[in-house]
Amino acid sequence: MLARENRLTSADDFKSTMKAGNKQVSDHLIIYLKRDEARPHARFGFVVGKPVAGAVGRNLVKRRLRSVAAEILKQNPSEYSAVMRALPGAAELDWNRLREEALTAFERAMKRKAKA
Repeated sequence: MLARENRLTSADDFKSTMKAGNKQVSDHLIIYLKRDEARPHARFGFVVGKPVAGAVGRNLVKRRLRSVAAEILKQNPSEYSAVMRALPGAAELDWNRLREEALTAFERAMKRKAKA
């Protein structure tokens, strides 16, 4: 589980990150990344809707994405907010494929953020 300071907790945080953040799309994920200099820690939020899978599949995807977020935090704990949104089909991916897809999309979003 991510520490409280590393979680997006309010609907306003999710909305502002998704509206103003850089969007990076992969086959099964969309990552929104927004620079957030007001916060000293990186923060993550996860959106896994019903079209992705049933309750068990959605929870599996959320656990896997939280694990990827913890891995990203170890490498890059800078000031940003990120929302990882799972798309239909994400629940059918094995762990390694979902992890690689998430890490690749996140790296591309970080590069786009650096250019902006």
